[in-house]
Amino acid sequence: MQIAKVRGTVVSTHKEPSLRGVKLLLLQFIDEEGQLLPQYEVAGDQVGAGIDEWVLVSRGSAARIVDGSEKRPLDAMVVAIIDTVSVNNRLLYSKKEQYR
Repeated sequence: MQIAKVRGTVVSTHKEPSLRGVKLLLLQFIDEEGQLLPQYEVAGDQVGAGIDEWVLVSRGSAARIVDGSEKRPLDAMVVAIIDTVSVNNRLLYSKKEQYR
């Protein structure tokens, strides 16, 4: 899994039928220092994440087993909304602090 920040949404009215009803998010990956990396990815969202939230992203075949979606052509799926991240006993991210 990787940590990413939700940067936006992706809307598509014409798509593979198995993707109907799947919310798509534009994610930007985050490094171990909490810095945004230049890589972006579109991922399905099963947890209701919103803009600017930090999330856990499952990629590859693991993304397709979430919620029985093995037949969906997804390479990435948001599987959790992050509350806190700590590195070496230092708080790197707190959802609470973000919205103060």
